[in-house]
Amino acid sequence: MSYTEHIAVSAFIFFWGIVFISEFEYLKKKFRDQKPKNTFKTKILHVLALIGLLCALYGFFIEPYWIDVHHVDIFTDKLKSNSLRIVHISDLHCESRIRNETKAVKIINELNPDIIVFTGDSLNLASALPLFQNTLKNLNATLGKFAVKGNWDTHNQGHLNSLQNTGFTELNGKSFMLSKNNDRITFSGLSSISDINKAPNIFKDLDPDIFNVFLFHRPGLIEEVSSYPVDLYLAGHTHGGQIRLPFYGALVTLTKHGKKYETGKYKIKNSILYINRGLGLEGGSTPRARFLSRPEITVFNIYPQTVTKNTQ
Repeated sequence: MSYTEHIAVSAFIFFWGIVFISEFEYLKKKFRDQKPKNTFKTKILHVLALIGLLCALYGFFIEPYWIDVHHVDIFTDKLKSNSLRIVHISDLHCESRIRNETKAVKIINELNPDIIVFTGDSLNLASALPLFQNTLKNLNATLGKFAVKGNWDTHNQGHLNSLQNTGFTELNGKSFMLSKNNDRITFSGLSSISDINKAPNIFKDLDPDIFNVFLFHRPGLIEEVSSYPVDLYLAGHTHGGQIRLPFYGALVTLTKHGKKYETGKYKIKNSILYINRGLGLEGGSTPRARFLSRPEITVFNIYPQTVTKNTQ
């Protein structure tokens, strides 16, 4: 966590800590029949405490289960006659009980994707491995399913082969080309920041005349990757902050670029970076809550340049 993120989180905790402690002290005096003064300042405190309580209830019990299916249309001259549908998921962070896994399978399969990609962070608990593997195994794609691992997979659960028996091909320093009739698309990826030395070998072989998709858990390589013929860079990791504030955005992104790349779509040179907010919740001691950062399934509809939205 960067210095700026420490400041933002500390200020957030301090503010709401003062509000709730002050409200508790007021209520304690009232119940003890000490008749505390109900001043204008106290009324503001009551309103803030109520807002904070409602936001907390929403963040813990509603938003983490409210999946956003977000569609992104991309038009390219690298496809001549066929459109492609890529569904992107990330950061499942499976635990002992089902959260969004069953719903996600139903939603994704009804989208009839050509390709499904997963950009890492499978589990918070090793005991959730069967849930994760069954979830990915039950996802259907007509052309292929590809994945890279995230920091939780390589650091916390590195002893587990999480992608085994899922039908997903891990792209760690590898590239795969798929064809749909006479149109081609390439997928490449890395599963760990320690494997970054493999990147030049991947990128030097990319054909600039083919639509190239790169998968990496973290979005932080975009400024290096955009110098290569990478059309679409898909990442996760940030969870969109998981907790976002109006007008400010993510409190924490845990990336080297901080708030520069938080969530969603960015255009850097000739590359598009898309950061998926993930379907799960950060593990460890992090609160299992989301606020203004709904779990996400991203649907990329990639069309030939000659196609217009009016003809779809």
